[in-house]
Amino acid sequence: MGRPLVMELELARYLFPRRKWPRRGKLFPIVLMLEPLEACNLHCIGCGRVREYRDVMDRRMPVDEALRAAEAAGAPVVSVSGGEPLLHPGIVDIVRGLMEQRRWVYLCTNGLLLRESLDKFKPDKRLCFVVHLDGTERVHDRVTQRPGAYREAIAAIREARRRGFRVCTNTTVFHGSDVPDLKALFRELTQLGVEGLMLSPGYAYEAVPEKELFLQKQESIKVFRALLNGNERLPFYDNPLFLDFLQGYREYEECAAWAIPTYTVLGWRVPCYLIADEHVEDLGEVLDPALWERYGPGRDRRCAGCMLHSGFEPQTVLELLNKPWLLIPFLRRKG
Repeated sequence: MGRPLVMELELARYLFPRRKWPRRGKLFPIVLMLEPLEACNLHCIGCGRVREYRDVMDRRMPVDEALRAAEAAGAPVVSVSGGEPLLHPGIVDIVRGLMEQRRWVYLCTNGLLLRESLDKFKPDKRLCFVVHLDGTERVHDRVTQRPGAYREAIAAIREARRRGFRVCTNTTVFHGSDVPDLKALFRELTQLGVEGLMLSPGYAYEAVPEKELFLQKQESIKVFRALLNGNERLPFYDNPLFLDFLQGYREYEECAAWAIPTYTVLGWRVPCYLIADEHVEDLGEVLDPALWERYGPGRDRRCAGCMLHSGFEPQTVLELLNKPWLLIPFLRRKG
């Protein structure tokens, strides 16, 4: 299936004139990570948000505040996450408001509330549900610590697709991930007609005690090579340069985490989705080039093994915009 063509055209229209801005010291958002609450109906192994924001679990971002954050960022794409966004009493109004701003909305969910929430939404090209799955039933139910979580998520995907909604999935790959199990998951999701499969390596929140669960960089590379090598054509959503990066075939000395700023109930996370040294009211502090002289590989020890999509996928997008010929080998391979 892939992204809607009109989305690709709008993204190109937004990105192409800005492709050289970072070299001139001008940073800009590509995707806004919007977290209108941090509360969740699961307590997954390895989740940092429930620990980082434990003191504000009762907060719900007002709808007008969420929409103001989107206006401030100006990004064409908004990923609504948390927490479990479907727990937010104003989530329908937030999604509707974002689409009225002509943004592309990816509503991230664990799927437990999705089936019962579908009546609140209407299928729209600007709305895509992103269901998080970390493996087939045995693995996913263990990670979520909820028997039946996998079956409900799959049932929700099937029903959403039946009703004509766009659906993607997101899978975090952990240390010790069962590669054959993940491949089986991806085959099943492909058969269900999902638009795309998103991938991310595990990442270690400082507040998470289960750090042994998360991949170190070299371990990550081995797993992703085993996962992505082969002749199967699966609808991976991430761009091919990022998939090469995950497999260790491409290196980046810089990340572009500034391109995917995160707005939470406490304000803008500084510096990025992974690290929150502080929260601020002004997005300009996140987009200040001077800030990024202190963060990133070789600058902050916490960034040393990071391969997070929110930092390196936008870096690969910027590289493709400035060097479009890099896409040629992938087009040949696809053909």
